Amino acid sequence: MTAKWARRSAGLALTAALLMTSAFTSAASATGSDDPSTSESSGDPLGPKNKASGTPAKIGMIADGVSEGISNEIDIQAAEATVKWLNEHMGGLGGHPIDLIVCTTDADPGKAADCANQLISDGVAGVFVSNSTQAESLWSVLHEAKIPVMFYGITEEDLLNDKRTFALTNPNGLLGDLPAGIAKENGAKTVTAVVIGVPAAVDAVEAARSRIEAQGRKLEIVEVPPGTADMTPQMQQVVSDNPKGVVNIVGNDSFCAAALNGLRTAGFKGEVVAIQECITDVTRNAVPGDFLEGVTVGATTPFADKSNPSVVQYLAVLDEYGESGADPEANNGLVAFIVASSFAIAANGVEGAVNPASVTKAIKSMPDSVMPGTGGQHFRCNGKADPTGRAICAANEVLYTTLDDEGNITTFKTLGEEDPAAS
Repeated sequence: MTAKWARRSAGLALTAALLMTSAFTSAASATGSDDPSTSESSGDPLGPKNKASGTPAKIGMIADGVSEGISNEIDIQAAEATVKWLNEHMGGLGGHPIDLIVCTTDADPGKAADCANQLISDGVAGVFVSNSTQAESLWSVLHEAKIPVMFYGITEEDLLNDKRTFALTNPNGLLGDLPAGIAKENGAKTVTAVVIGVPAAVDAVEAARSRIEAQGRKLEIVEVPPGTADMTPQMQQVVSDNPKGVVNIVGNDSFCAAALNGLRTAGFKGEVVAIQECITDVTRNAVPGDFLEGVTVGATTPFADKSNPSVVQYLAVLDEYGESGADPEANNGLVAFIVASSFAIAANGVEGAVNPASVTKAIKSMPDSVMPGTGGQHFRCNGKADPTGRAICAANEVLYTTLDDEGNITTFKTLGEEDPAAS
């Protein structure tokens, strides 16, 4: 297992992410004029100028940075570019220019706690985190200081139920509601999750069990060790137990390729669902196109579709305000854009002095809003988006697509507010 996968798996369950109560609608219909951060009239994805001019608001960002040979510098580069865009085009944070203070942990729990303490000393009014392996370590310190923290996604129970913590992605949608929705649509009774044997991934799938069972479906979990090249034996058992049901694959691309080939060899005739990290050129080169065709892919962002208005906007921000060398092909950059811009949108109604208490109050009081970078998904951090966690800000929107006969994505759609079986 790579350090990169450990980070991404936690973010997915959350992310996550990517519910069973909405019709499948085109992602294109959910983007554009209803997004306060876009400008349809001007045709400029950056939108009109709206420069912040008030007292600066100190906001912190904690990121892993470089660890174990894995560089997540794009997280920081994209966040810094996003803040420049927010200050120039979006009025900063409630009219206050954002003074971004970044601290990196090197994926070390001690350094994560040090970062949290440093930001407290710097007087930040809030902190956002796009990707981190040290969520609990940094959170515990900020929590004691009553600093609001916004994560892209979390799975830890204490964080999900905290009143000053906010999670932009729903930990149940991608791994629970999407496979359950596909199962219901196809009359399947069982979802078999084939999961890479990493605690973060297995725990995330297990956490979605109640959502699958709530749809009248059974969840079976098949845990396979990382690096297993031939999964034929495991997939033969899956096909024997669930020959025409739904298989949900959760792992990195090489893991998914092995699982798909194992299912193909075993003669699986049901529906396959996979997370977006599954489908790369590694998978396309390893798995025949006729088996990839029709696979459902869930995602927390439409990043693979460069024509999506949300992605166009992010790339325009990175091009205009990002430093030279910032990688436009790195999905983590879009995640950082989502979190940084969503924090500013959520706290836009801040009143009086910008401090932890006023920012927390503003975020909790925010109206329903479009989350930039997500293809039109909505969020509201009033503690009522999902009964499983007061920190969850997104109710039940999940992006999904199907693959063509070359393993490429087709149009992203949204699983949202009505039963997909009725659409």
